[in-house]
Amino acid sequence: MKGNWLLPESLADMLPAEARRIEDLRRQLLDLFRTYGFELVAPPLVEYIDSLLSGTGSDLSLRTSKLVDQLSGRTLGVRADMTPQVTRIDAHLLNRPGVTRLCYCGPVLHARPAGLLSSRELLQIGAEIFGHAGVEADLEIIRLALDSTRMAGVKAVRLDLCHAGLVRSLLDSDPNAHVRADEIMALLREKDLPGLSMLGSGTEPLLASTVKALCALPQLYGDISVIHRARALLPDISGVTHSLDTLEQLLSSLDDVSVGVDLADVGTYGYHTGVTFSVYAEGWHDSIVQGGRYDDVSRAFGRARPATGFSLDLRKLVAGLMPALPAPAIRAPSGQALSLRQAMQSLRQSGNIVVQVFPGELATHDEFVFDRELVQRDGQWVVQQVL
Repeated sequence: MKGNWLLPESLADMLPAEARRIEDLRRQLLDLFRTYGFELVAPPLVEYIDSLLSGTGSDLSLRTSKLVDQLSGRTLGVRADMTPQVTRIDAHLLNRPGVTRLCYCGPVLHARPAGLLSSRELLQIGAEIFGHAGVEADLEIIRLALDSTRMAGVKAVRLDLCHAGLVRSLLDSDPNAHVRADEIMALLREKDLPGLSMLGSGTEPLLASTVKALCALPQLYGDISVIHRARALLPDISGVTHSLDTLEQLLSSLDDVSVGVDLADVGTYGYHTGVTFSVYAEGWHDSIVQGGRYDDVSRAFGRARPATGFSLDLRKLVAGLMPALPAPAIRAPSGQALSLRQAMQSLRQSGNIVVQVFPGELATHDEFVFDRELVQRDGQWVVQQVL
């Protein structure tokens, strides 16, 4: 039996203070989403793998744990991301003709951690807008993401923008680029200039103009001046121009937050199709929110719909916040007298935390500080301050 208390690598229990902080924040964020008009959905933890991964690209498949359904014999997947599930709900179960706003919160499991400091189990919360292709939907999602971090108490956030359509346009203009798309995206994510410059040689070389443009992207980061430099350095392709126009429009509208542009922050090829964004803040080693436009995913469900959204991991977000303070509580004596039970019930209905001490109990509650106690005085139960 030795070691039965140990958990698998990169998994951890949530202890009371962390669990309460996460649950409090979950409720606050879902209430915030509702004020924007988002409706809550709750897809299952496990689905058939072909549905779970439809239209998502290879990256999500590598993060998804697989198992065999004992009833059907088909392969199931434990979700590693809830966005495809919410897309399926919009496309098939709701099937609304106009704009739909949906939000969600639930656990997801990664087959392997995304990084050295990452957990394999995340508590993912997010919001998605379906049915509107305009920049207005992107702006609303970005503003909701920023409001979410503010509500959590995150200070001095920075928003980084990119546009997946820009790189897509560059690859579409080169016949050999699609064959090497995964390699190109990996080099861009790592900002590997020597690797990018080598794309013009060897088997299936890229056009010199494509290599030149790809090598320029890792150096195109900063403020709005990046857009002007990009127009001068990148080829005059309609998709590139449209991407830069969209980013410029977003930058001019987001005037209440520190915003930067990183044209090499490309995300996942084959998944994102338009504006992508990440939110960073001091205290976290990487982004705390990620989002963007993914218009092509719903096509796999037979109903193409414009879509944009964001998500974050509540456990990761809370880990960088100040620890939660113990909650004030009332200590009640042991006993089953009707008057005592009625007094405790009345206090609890008023929103007070009342902890009844059992006979002989040595109370050790990390979550509560007993600043009051319930005592009987002149035949009546009253609350008095603890000195």
